[in-house]
Amino acid sequence: MPYEWTSSQGTGHERCLALWPHRSLPRRGFAAFVLSTFSLITIPLYPLLGTFVLWGLLPFLLLAVGGVWWALESSYRSARIKEVLTIACDAIHLRRTNPRGDVQEWECNRYWARVQMHPKGGPVSHYLTLKGAGREVEIGAFLSEDERKTLYNELSDALRPPAPLAV
Repeated sequence: MPYEWTSSQGTGHERCLALWPHRSLPRRGFAAFVLSTFSLITIPLYPLLGTFVLWGLLPFLLLAVGGVWWALESSYRSARIKEVLTIACDAIHLRRTNPRGDVQEWECNRYWARVQMHPKGGPVSHYLTLKGAGREVEIGAFLSEDERKTLYNELSDALRPPAPLAV
């Protein structure tokens, strides 16, 4: 799953959740795909070598390869989102880094924070939000529906107040 829980056992017991969009095509695969697209698109040009028709078709074929490259690169740029949720004993802090590098932050007292799932009516189905301190913020909107359902259960468990120590 494109998220990971970590814990620190230092001064205060903190849990940290890092979320990022899923990358199904790594950079190496991206380069191989563009190269293979270019190679395959040039096959029909071989019989046309030495003719004026080649120069008529070549710009359009190069434009098609350039369009594939641009679309995939645009997808990579839009997926540079990262969300980090830190849950401490008394506070919750969410930090979202958007694709252009601007940062949005939200902080709330852990006692008042609530995770909510909106099965319908949000931008995506099973939309997750954190509510507290007079604001409601989204979390993990780029995850798949099944990942958001699983994350909802994990967040609900993580936000429960710690059990009192038995004496």
